[in-house]
Amino acid sequence: MNPGMKVIYQGELRNNAQHLRSGNTLTTDAPLDNNGKGEAFSPTDLLCTSLATCMMTLIGIAAQSKGIAIGNIEAEIEKVMASNPRRVSEIHIAFTIQDMNFGEKERAILENAALTCPVAKSLHPDIQQQIGFNYSK
Repeated sequence: MNPGMKVIYQGELRNNAQHLRSGNTLTTDAPLDNNGKGEAFSPTDLLCTSLATCMMTLIGIAAQSKGIAIGNIEAEIEKVMASNPRRVSEIHIAFTIQDMNFGEKERAILENAALTCPVAKSLHPDIQQQIGFNYSK
């Protein structure tokens, strides 16, 4: 096995994850509604954040490959939990993309790229993905 990541349990429902190639780390904490302190991303927060960052990455790749100049992109993420079993049931992401005078063709390219990201395609189909795109000057 050639691992790319390593996670160490820190105690008190907290973990420290490391990306081995870069050395970058992040901490997870159980959420307040699941016996945690809510002082860091929860594992389910990371799931939702992974979807948004994957979509942003694919937007960037599409823009580069098609010669589309893009500006600032932001995403606001809302996670909806369900119970029995406890799980993520919905992920709502609202992207705000700086409009660089995109036409409908450019918008379609960027949006399609986002919606076909590997994380989106890896999530169970029962998880509703509500994705919106807003363009601002």
